[in-house]
Amino acid sequence: MTENRLDTILAQAGNRNNHDQYGSVSTPLYFSSNFRHPSLEEVEASDPHSGYSYSRLSTPTRDVLQDTLAKMESGCAAYAVSSGMAAIQLVFSLFKTGDKIITSDDLYGGSFRYFDYLESHYNIQFTKWNGTDYDELQQLVSPDTKAIWLETPSNPTMKIIDIDKVANILHTANPESLVCVDNTFLTPVYQQPLTQGADIVVHSATKYLSGHNDLLGGAVIAKKPQIAEELEFNFNTTGVTLDPFDSWLLLRSLKTLSVRMERHTSNAQKVAACLSNVPCIEKVLYSGQGGMVSFYLYSEDKVRQLLDNLKVVAFAESLGGVESLITLPAKQTHADMTEEARQKLGITSTLLRLSVGLENPDDIIEDIVSALGESLGQENPSPSPYANIN
Repeated sequence: MTENRLDTILAQAGNRNNHDQYGSVSTPLYFSSNFRHPSLEEVEASDPHSGYSYSRLSTPTRDVLQDTLAKMESGCAAYAVSSGMAAIQLVFSLFKTGDKIITSDDLYGGSFRYFDYLESHYNIQFTKWNGTDYDELQQLVSPDTKAIWLETPSNPTMKIIDIDKVANILHTANPESLVCVDNTFLTPVYQQPLTQGADIVVHSATKYLSGHNDLLGGAVIAKKPQIAEELEFNFNTTGVTLDPFDSWLLLRSLKTLSVRMERHTSNAQKVAACLSNVPCIEKVLYSGQGGMVSFYLYSEDKVRQLLDNLKVVAFAESLGGVESLITLPAKQTHADMTEEARQKLGITSTLLRLSVGLENPDDIIEDIVSALGESLGQENPSPSPYANIN
């Protein structure tokens, strides 16, 4: 029999696992922080697979979740951690002072904040790449390059990066270098970076993987055992592990990931198309898949009017949940960047990021249009300076 397809892996998550003696279809939740040893011989054998001892090291519930995370991203091992930033920190525990790393230039603002910290405190050397010019990337990469860090689509301007092309450039220069991809926006439903040449995938599991705006979590998935071995040591040593209850909640949420992503996409496609016809909206940015849409308004007054008058869409941080959320990146997720850096990327005071939820799409559209005091169908004014952002 061939390997199960993604939809089946997700729907069957936790069923027929080896951690439950009663044949439960839904994985039980194990709250225990520690476990009895059957004998001294087991302890003396120091066999990590002989049983459970302490929940920081492993728990049955988290193990089932991690098995599912690895399968869904076609990896050899996965690690469930306490937040998306904890996932990023776990990956960067692989590097040391003086290492040279390339990042795409449009990322979650918290990533840049952490990279700035690593550069100032640990002299890890970061170089930004614009994410579109592969000839430039060829020039930036050297045999000393240890890794490249990508988001695709990027956050918040929705740049699409060819993972396979990036991996070929990097691995040709240094076969031991790591291609690391944040797959939070598209999830493995639409993108599986490890099958496209990447070495490590990360998720803010708070977002689409959990999908209900009710937990914090992160995930790191490794392609090769040698990478996984070092990640596992750091994972257990630093204690960034996800607790059993949130592991159970996340595992439960993964069962509906495929159907949720289909609805997020169909809703976002309709919302993006309609917003492009709203007179006070300059430009709509959408990758064509997933639920993330960004758009520019013509004035800051319209931004305030929109955010103060929404009735369905919530003005709140985060993304990927069943409820639609909207944020102002320049003042929220990317506020720690310099004004110059934000302007260069097009993260202006009139750029909004919309996480399209699972409500009826017509209600989402009507809510935004009504809050703006606009109507559909009129021609837009002249294009903005940012109209060519992809």
